[in-house]
Amino acid sequence: MEYLTTAEFAVKWGISQRRVAIYCKEGRIDGAVLKGRIWLIPSNTEKPDDPRKKKMKIQNT
Repeated sequence: MEYLTTAEFAVKWGISQRRVAIYCKEGRIDGAVLKGRIWLIPSNTEKPDDPRKKKMKIQNT
């Protein structure tokens, strides 16, 4: 299995490297492994949803 770093996923997903590391630390990325100070993430991993973004509900009035 091929692994990528948080920096490579940050470019791939269009988010910051720190946000990718937070996803790893929170356990939101399956298969992420911490080797020393570097997170290794399986290359076929999909981007998890960001819980900070709220979905707007449309109300019928």
